[in-house]
Amino acid sequence: MIARLATALTLTCALCAPVRAQGSNCAPRETVLHRLADRYGETRRSVGLGTDNTVIEVFAANSGSWTITVTTAQGVTCLIASGQAFEALADTLPEPGDDA
Repeated sequence: MIARLATALTLTCALCAPVRAQGSNCAPRETVLHRLADRYGETRRSVGLGTDNTVIEVFAANSGSWTITVTTAQGVTCLIASGQAFEALADTLPEPGDDA
């Protein structure tokens, strides 16, 4: 499941450029992490590297709130999506060659 989420996020990041350019949902990484922790109780639950060398992270809280961020090499972090009802899953991956 995490691998599928990372793939989907990587594809979504092609659409993130306008958000990063606007900067309305972006701030220095330390500022964003501090706000996610203090205001929402969110901690990092997963991380991946995007094809454009951005870092994609999922933060979540025990309350179920979650946030997806993208961080550039320059240390600017942008909020991409957020919501409720986060649930950690441990799905097993299909065997190689199984197109299920």
